[in-house]
Amino acid sequence: MSSHPLVPIARTRVKLVVCAALTAVAVTAGLPGWTVAALALTCLAIPLAVVLAGGGPLLRQLLLPAPRPRAESGLAHTQEERERFVT
Repeated sequence: MSSHPLVPIARTRVKLVVCAALTAVAVTAGLPGWTVAALALTCLAIPLAVVLAGGGPLLRQLLLPAPRPRAESGLAHTQEERERFVT
């Protein structure tokens, strides 16, 4: 088994958010119960699959994404990239 997931966790997070949004829309729109149940169960199955694939740390990455580093300037380069640009 490899040390990194086969599917990027960010892509899985997007699918989870989309599924949750579709569930909310289905409830709001008054769709049949089986449709709402299928969407809700899919929302529950995604984190379960992540836990089975990578354990707690991967689930934490799914549910609590790391904050993006703030850029000190408008260029958003890392310190290493800035040093490479200096001639």
